Amino acid sequence: MKIASLNEALDYNDNKPAIQVLLETKSSKEIRIVFQKGQIMKEHKTPFPIVVEVFKGSIVFGVHGGKHELKQGSIIALDGGIPHELKATENSIVRLSLSKNDKVSRVKNINTSAKKD
Repeated sequence: MKIASLNEALDYNDNKPAIQVLLETKSSKEIRIVFQKGQIMKEHKTPFPIVVEVFKGSIVFGVHGGKHELKQGSIIALDGGIPHELKATENSIVRLSLSKNDKVSRVKNINTSAKKD
């Protein structure tokens, strides 16, 4: 059994979204991404399907040329190979479920930008 918390020991990084592995299971890696308002994960894609949950706050999820406002409690699933981007419209906590075959280092190396007032 493994236990983790999405709301404890939060680290709001001024320079870019804070990314932390919470759990690894036999089939997935559960990641927490903590955004300050205005922070961006620029367009990128993953080789495997992902699931993104907005645990707290609100983000704009860009995919297929459209922008989708995802509020607290929203969940979106995306197949691998699809370019997408995220922008926090308020301080936010996002849960990212990755395939066990994906690399956390890939997520940490996504081009990001700091908040813009």
